[in-house]
Amino acid sequence: MLRFAADENFNNDILRGLRRLYPEIEIIRVQDTDLYEADDPAVLEWAVGQGLILLTHDVNTMTKYAYERVVIDLPIPGIFITATHAPVGQIIDELAIIMGASDTSEWQGKITFIPLR
Repeated sequence: MLRFAADENFNNDILRGLRRLYPEIEIIRVQDTDLYEADDPAVLEWAVGQGLILLTHDVNTMTKYAYERVVIDLPIPGIFITATHAPVGQIIDELAIIMGASDTSEWQGKITFIPLR
């Protein structure tokens, strides 16, 4: 099963919906760790070290720092950037499909925008 880190501003309704579907899911909220209020590069480095796919709505700075890591040949965790304007149910459904059809290794080094369609 995919393992996630949710950045500080990630929609908790999405997290609750995923936990209802998958009670055993591992989602670590950054605000519940020592990384609370850390900058994006630190969060990315931590997610890589923990083997967690990062959930974020931050299309501007998180993608910027992720691409900077790629340029200097540093790993990035899988990153799922979810649109804040998309319906919560749609985001949950698409993440559930991804979880059922893949594993963590398939997302390493990839930045994926959700909704997919």
